[in-house]
Amino acid sequence: MSRSLHLRGVILPDGEAADWWVYDGVLCAEPVAGAETVFDGGWIIPGLVDAHCHVGLGPHGGVDLDEAISQAEVERDAGVLLLRDAGSPVDTRSLDDREDLPKIIRAGRHLARPKRYIPGLPIDIEDESQLPEYVAEQARRSDGWVKLVGDWIDRGVGDLAPLWSDEVLVAAIDAAHAHGARVTAHVFGEDALPGLINAGIDCVEHGTGITDDVIAMMLEHGTALVPTLINIDNFPGIADSAARYPTYAAHMRALYASCPERVAAAHDAGVPIFAGTDAGGMVAHGRIADEIAALTRVGMSAHDALGAACWDARTWLGRSRIEHGSPADLLCFAEDPRLPGVLEHPDLVIVRGRVF
Repeated sequence: MSRSLHLRGVILPDGEAADWWVYDGVLCAEPVAGAETVFDGGWIIPGLVDAHCHVGLGPHGGVDLDEAISQAEVERDAGVLLLRDAGSPVDTRSLDDREDLPKIIRAGRHLARPKRYIPGLPIDIEDESQLPEYVAEQARRSDGWVKLVGDWIDRGVGDLAPLWSDEVLVAAIDAAHAHGARVTAHVFGEDALPGLINAGIDCVEHGTGITDDVIAMMLEHGTALVPTLINIDNFPGIADSAARYPTYAAHMRALYASCPERVAAAHDAGVPIFAGTDAGGMVAHGRIADEIAALTRVGMSAHDALGAACWDARTWLGRSRIEHGSPADLLCFAEDPRLPGVLEHPDLVIVRGRVF
């Protein structure tokens, strides 16, 4: 049992000063006798969320469990206490037994066509008609999410191209929803987006190919966007390494150039946007503050950008904020975490009542 704690500070997002107590790892709105005051004055927020993070992946593919634990520790020390793991070939479910690590919401394995994604990461599906069956399996094995690869380079045409027909996407997403799971998809380009959104997909990852028409579709269907802006910074390097495919390389450079404008348009229109770093491959773990800062550069206020990686993201993922009876996953700051440079240095990280 963790010790009983008392904290006092300005609680975000509401901005009201309040006292909270922690007993047996759970938040209490009423005083707890004998509680030790560990924070008095400053700002208190729920633990941060990385809505696109790959615990278990490294730059060269899957890693062993010890490395996955180290990755989770890096996230915890950065204040990220809830991760949506957007696809991994490594089974990290044993980490759920660790009370000192972030909670992970898993999307199971990536689902792709042969030779149409990073080798070794996805389940490759030869016959697209089997996609609904594979989606149902991953829905049963996941924590309520399924991850599709929506587009990737087609070497036959030398450019990004969709992996799935519109008809099979409808059946596949219906299958996930029937199993109580939501669906998200990796999408870089333009062509795959209408089919995915009209089929009822719940979220788009990256989404660099969104247009005004696509934004209207997303609003109509309630589709969320996780733009992974700090990973989009890798697009020029990806283009440089793809000299054999000049059309694809030019396309990636164009998507990179237009990304800030397109994400800003989605935000202005009211598309729900959440913060995800895509850590685990080309992006190091522990960089959620960089993603939040990137969201402010495309027009989100500091308050809304923090919410996209905190209270709003928690609500979207069905997890609690700072509420009586919820797990005591908190960050404490002597200064307002919405100010530049503050978020990177929490004064206290509290994980289910344990102080780090």
